[in-house]
Amino acid sequence: MAAKATIYKASLNIADMDRHYYAEHDLTLAKHPSENDLRLMVRLAAFVLNADEELSFSKGISQDDEPDLWKKALDGEIKLWIDLGQPDEKRIRKACGRADQVIIYTYQEGSALAWWKQVEKSLKRFKNLSVIHMRTGGGIATLAQRTMALQCNISDAELSLLDDEHAVQITQEIWKD
Repeated sequence: MAAKATIYKASLNIADMDRHYYAEHDLTLAKHPSENDLRLMVRLAAFVLNADEELSFSKGISQDDEPDLWKKALDGEIKLWIDLGQPDEKRIRKACGRADQVIIYTYQEGSALAWWKQVEKSLKRFKNLSVIHMRTGGGIATLAQRTMALQCNISDAELSLLDDEHAVQITQEIWKD
């Protein structure tokens, strides 16, 4: 019998001074059995950094043809495609062909840098692609709780996530814009 996803609830109060976006979002996230707390929280951080009423989590890990997050128009057109980690070039090419804008967030320092050195030259041709490395400082996984209430502040491209006991800073390093 296949293991089932674990459901997480997140109540986010977002103050994004960079984009002048201020809103509250109540989200339900499904944590895939193969997903760890770090990846779950990076997914949540990616949501916060691109927060919008139309941004949503897709089936992600369990679907090869869907991103981790996306924003779709009413006609089904994909406006924004967000992937995490180090996707292969074929997946990136497919995403860039299907979506108006594609963002890849990397987050594991050593392996992300090695991946980037391999694919950097071949990704230059994609004009609608951004690659951003998240420096999480390792503490982001401590925020993962089945029920979360987080204050999310963004200023000068730095994200602060705070709950009652922890504060985590995430900086973004733009590798391709």
